[in-house]
Amino acid sequence: MRSTRATSAVERLKERSGNDAYAMVRTAGGAFYLVDNSGEGAPVILSEQLPLDDFVSFVKAYGPQKPRRQTKSDIAFEKQLVKK
Repeated sequence: MRSTRATSAVERLKERSGNDAYAMVRTAGGAFYLVDNSGEGAPVILSEQLPLDDFVSFVKAYGPQKPRRQTKSDIAFEKQLVKK
């Protein structure tokens, strides 16, 4: 199933944000959009209908991001770049 990438992206968003109310909706035409079911009443639509690749990119950029891990070597290399 092609929506596995989209489902995985939404699951990662739930982990990053701590909000389990995010959900993915797939239309009959094969487009996807993100909704937030945390409030009472109708869910809040957070994106327009997007094709799979665009939807995954949108979800990756949405919400809080994990800080990038840096090794001691990475930090030392960045310091050397600043010096030049």
